[in-house]
Amino acid sequence: MFAEREAERSTLHTRFLNDQLVRVLKTIGYDVGFLKGQGQYLFDRAGARYLDLLSGFGVFAIGRNHPTLRSALKTVIDADLPNLVQLDVSTLAGILAERLLKYVPYLDKAFFVNSGTETVEAAIKFARCATGRPGMVYCDHGYHGLTYGALSLTGDGNFRDGFEPLLPGCVPIPFNDLAALEKALSSRDVAGFIVEPIQGKGVNMPSDEFLPGAAALCKKYGTLFIADEVQTGIGRTGRFLAVEHWNVEPDMVLLSKSLSGGHVPVGALLTRKAIFERIFNQMDRAVVHGSTFGKNDLAMAAGIATLEVIEAEKLIEAASVRGEALLAALRQLVDGYEMLREVRGKGLMIGIEFGPPKSLRLKAGWTMLETANKGLFCQLITVPLFKDHKILTQVAGHAMHTIKLLPSLTITEEDCKWIATSFDEVIAGSHKFPGAIWSLGKNLVDNAVRRSAWSSRPCCCIER
Repeated sequence: MFAEREAERSTLHTRFLNDQLVRVLKTIGYDVGFLKGQGQYLFDRAGARYLDLLSGFGVFAIGRNHPTLRSALKTVIDADLPNLVQLDVSTLAGILAERLLKYVPYLDKAFFVNSGTETVEAAIKFARCATGRPGMVYCDHGYHGLTYGALSLTGDGNFRDGFEPLLPGCVPIPFNDLAALEKALSSRDVAGFIVEPIQGKGVNMPSDEFLPGAAALCKKYGTLFIADEVQTGIGRTGRFLAVEHWNVEPDMVLLSKSLSGGHVPVGALLTRKAIFERIFNQMDRAVVHGSTFGKNDLAMAAGIATLEVIEAEKLIEAASVRGEALLAALRQLVDGYEMLREVRGKGLMIGIEFGPPKSLRLKAGWTMLETANKGLFCQLITVPLFKDHKILTQVAGHAMHTIKLLPSLTITEEDCKWIATSFDEVIAGSHKFPGAIWSLGKNLVDNAVRRSAWSSRPCCCIER
């Protein structure tokens, strides 16, 4: 069926699904029709190979279609297991919980759901129930999901507009601002402080003092510290959890994305026994919170297989080594290009930030793009990377000047050279004005003007 109707994919989506997304892909030339994925690579209709630095928004940490994962899922399907009995407990869920908590020995209990945003919803409920407090504190520019509770903790107005009012009692503070956090917590009515150790929107890094200081403040004021590791966890930053870089032990850890292996959605909330037992405190509250598909056998098997691959192939160590080398190679470019501001990140979560030039010649082009649509400059980097160098990547968020790299943890040394060389060539082209890349810029401006009739969102801000 896929083979027979693949050529109709855009037509089907235009008619029955999101036609605006189809317009976006056609506008930026990404509608090549991917037919196959293997490891860190994608292959289009013409058989061309692409290096995927998006990895399904970080889902494919072990690469696409890993044989160990596929074998595990086939085994479960062939085993006729008594899946989702509901009035029974799941063996595979018990095994996955046991293995996850070995990585986080200061936590005791696991709760399984279907996605990252569902872990956030569960964390809000758990925090409120365990503390008896209503408030939640989150960071500006943070992203925690798009369901109503999670959206209430997401700071980007681009996602919130049109859906407010949201959950009451949710208070934002600036990222890296301990004084603002203490002011928010001092009322002693805040149940939980939720934070991404490294913010996905922009790849914003915490100061060395922020996360340890936040954990200390939470303890001081009786607030639960919740680490949203949906994107940063499962080895992405060169540690199993990103908070390990700052020696922080949260009260709750939220996991998803990479844990799925890319085939079966899964999310996990890990927490302390004392918190868990405040929610499930007697037999008639045994199912006071739950998720019908949360512990399904395929999802649990996917999580178990993913952890086995990460351990067997030493992918956490690989992320640290490859990430350090890639960061070093990209940072070498900063001094050579006036519009390249900074390269930051940990492991294989990397942000490449651009900014306005000083030279008058380039400033004219930058101003043209920014006037049409803030953040449009990054399209002059991502589109040529895709078309000319077969690298798929993304802008780190709405109206931002940062490109985010989230490759599979399986990338090789040769892949890293491919990335660094390609960025060097494309960034060099963006510093030649006028030139081919700036002709692309003019076309993007024209499209931005036309697009204003049907969408207020720039085509460069696809995040998840």
